[in-house]
Amino acid sequence: MKNLIKLFSVIMSLLFIAAACKSDPQQSDINLNNGEKWQVNAEMKPHIKKGNELLTDFMAAKNKDYKKLAENLKTQNNRLIKSCTMKGESHDELHKWLHPHIELIEKLSIAENNEEAEAIIFKLQKSFENYEHYFQ
Repeated sequence: MKNLIKLFSVIMSLLFIAAACKSDPQQSDINLNNGEKWQVNAEMKPHIKKGNELLTDFMAAKNKDYKKLAENLKTQNNRLIKSCTMKGESHDELHKWLHPHIELIEKLSIAENNEEAEAIIFKLQKSFENYEHYFQ
């Protein structure tokens, strides 16, 4: 229980610092394509869009079943990965977004309470915003 409290405190501190600085470590790792967004293959886009819709709908409904949300987001990511035909630098840049995104979903699936889940959901929302900033 003490470790959980420490973890929650660390997460809340990081969220506060990130909000105060308006920085996102994930965003700074991804590069634009000479100032332009990277092209994502058409086969992959529906799965990213559906994941974002799942998150948006979850938040709008003030749903609390974050385990089910994590399961649904994992399903979309599995479909995304299976549909990947990208190669080269655009593929590499997408993975800079995707790997941390997958890690957030995994953390959501093992969150131990609503407060922890809400902090992760906020990060997932920011992750989808980063995707929109860097990819088309």
